[in-house]
Amino acid sequence: MADVLTGDFYRFEELLSEQERETLLRVREFLREEVVPIANEYWARAEFPLELVKGYADLGIAGLAYDETPGPRPSSLLSGFLAMEMARADPSMATFYGVHTGLAMGSIAACGSAEQRERWLPPMSRMELIGAFALTEPHGGSDVAAGLETTARREGDTWVLDGAKRWIGNATFADLVVVWARDVEDDQVKGFVVEQGTPGFTATKIENKIALRSVQNADIVLDGCRVPERDRLPKAESFRDTAAILGRTRSGVAWQAVGVMLAAYEIALEYAKEREQFGRPIGQFQLVQDLLVKMVGNVTSSLGMVVRLAQLQDAGTYRDEHSALAKAYCTTRMREVAGWARELLAGNGIVLDYDIGRFVADAEALYSYEGTREINTLIVGRAITGLSAFV
Repeated sequence: MADVLTGDFYRFEELLSEQERETLLRVREFLREEVVPIANEYWARAEFPLELVKGYADLGIAGLAYDETPGPRPSSLLSGFLAMEMARADPSMATFYGVHTGLAMGSIAACGSAEQRERWLPPMSRMELIGAFALTEPHGGSDVAAGLETTARREGDTWVLDGAKRWIGNATFADLVVVWARDVEDDQVKGFVVEQGTPGFTATKIENKIALRSVQNADIVLDGCRVPERDRLPKAESFRDTAAILGRTRSGVAWQAVGVMLAAYEIALEYAKEREQFGRPIGQFQLVQDLLVKMVGNVTSSLGMVVRLAQLQDAGTYRDEHSALAKAYCTTRMREVAGWARELLAGNGIVLDYDIGRFVADAEALYSYEGTREINTLIVGRAITGLSAFV
C-alpha cells in the first residue's frame, strides 16, 4: 500500500487538511506494517489477533469523536477515510474497530448519563476496555424493531434480562456489551451495559463462517442476567434511540465498502501489469482494461458519495436517508468490484495467497450488516416519496 492511493482517481484524499492527512498516513503505515502481513493467517484460522489491540490503541484515534476523550475532534471526513483505510487493509479488523468505537462507544455517548460517559468512554478510547453491541437476535434481523424478544424486567434497583442475541461482533472477549431489550412494563426498547462475566450472560463463538472470519461473532444467551440500574442507559427510551445510533454508524459501513473496493481494484491492477499471457501483460488486453475501468469507476463514484455524506455530517445537514443510500449503493458496487477483481485473477483469485479471495468473501458480510440493501432502500424510498413501504 503506497502513501498515494492508486484507486483514488479523483484525489479525494487531498480534501483532508495537512494535519488530518498526517493522521491518515500514520494509520496507513501501521496497517501496512502490522495488519496486512498477518491478515490472511488469522482469517484462515478464524482467530482474532488480540496482540494488535495495543497497536490500535497507540494510534490514539479511538473515540476521538466523543467529548469525554482527549484530543481534537476529528472531522467526519477524516473519520470516514480512517474507516476506509482499515477496510482496505482488513475488513475484519475494520469491523472490530467499528463495533467498538461506533456502536458500543456511540451507544454510551448518545444514551448514557454524564457519569456513565465519564466512567466508560475514556478507558474505551484507550482500548483498555473493549465494547460490543448486542441487538440482532436469532429470530430477529431486519424486523428487530417490532420483533425484539429479549426482555428486561425491573426488580428494585436491578434489571433482569432474558433472551438471546446472535451475530454479536467482539462479544467473546469484550469487556462491555451494550444489550438492547424490551421493558416488559412499558414495551419500550432500552439499553443496558453488561460486563463480561456477569452471571446469566454467556457468549459462544459462531463457527464455520465464510466471511469476516477474524471477527469473533457470538451467540449470546441471557438467562436471568442481573444488571444494576446504574448500568442502564437512561437516554435509551425506545427503539428510535437505537435506530439513531445505527443511522450514524451506517455511513461508516459505506466507507468500509469503499475500502474493500480500493483493495480489490489495487490488487487487480497490479496483477494485470505483472501477469503475462500470450507474450504480454494481461493489462494490455482491451477486455482487461474494460474491467479495470469499470472497477475504478465504481470506486470513484462511491468515494464521491461518501465524501459528500461526510460534508453533510460536518455541516449538520445530514439525514438518516443519506447514509442509507450510501450504504445500499456502495456495498452493491463493492460486490461488483470484488467479483470483477476475482474474475481478473482467474484461478489465483480463489486462494488467499493473492488476498482477493478474502475481500470477496468479506464483502458479503458488509453487504448484509447494518441494514440490508432492501431495508436501506425502503428508508430512502420513504424519504423521497413521503410514503412508507415498511410492513
